[in-house]
Amino acid sequence: MEGAGVMMSMIASSLVSIQSLITSSRVASFMPTIDHRAFLINLLSLFASIALVVAPQHTAAKEMVRLWSSVLMTRVFVYGTLKKGQPNNYRMFDSNNGKAEYLGSAFTIQKYPLMITTEYNIPFLLNIPGQGHRVHGEIYKVDDQMLKFLDTFKSVPTIYQRTVVQLEVKEWVGRMEGEEKLSPGRITEMFVYTTTTYKPDWPLLPCYESYDSEGDHGLKYSYEESL
Repeated sequence: MEGAGVMMSMIASSLVSIQSLITSSRVASFMPTIDHRAFLINLLSLFASIALVVAPQHTAAKEMVRLWSSVLMTRVFVYGTLKKGQPNNYRMFDSNNGKAEYLGSAFTIQKYPLMITTEYNIPFLLNIPGQGHRVHGEIYKVDDQMLKFLDTFKSVPTIYQRTVVQLEVKEWVGRMEGEEKLSPGRITEMFVYTTTTYKPDWPLLPCYESYDSEGDHGLKYSYEESL
């Protein structure tokens, strides 16, 4: 029984390291070439299975169940119609799309051009650091099903691309037990959807710090099937 406890402690220590790698945006940013996240999740699954067989009632085994559920979530920064009070926010909470949880709000560390364009008045974030404003948005934790939905809905990689952005936390309300809590002012990284291509005149359009479909700009969002 003592040997099982030692094994569980070793596995628990390994799991914490694996969880850190899985949730790291730096690892996730390598996904286009090598699916590191899938590999690490499979490795975590293997360790968790061993632990549950060796000592299912051990504290570490129960912790693994919590880790297993938490690592399957990805943090995403949204800046447009997916935000609270905006036309597409309901999609984040449609169980048919997957699972999402609001964690807080943040500003981009660098300035980016956020503009409203096309005949449907869609907000676009251009991946041109240094132009525009520090963009305000919201942080959500989503499961793989929701992430796949967002990728499809965003037409990745044709219209949008999922890139990593540095953020300064403004508000944090995430309260999952054992989950990293980011206090206001903390710097972090996570995914954001930026445009893959854009028209030459887009960088010349007015830029906004915070998007609101009902804002003074008068450019109310009007395309039901767009983000």
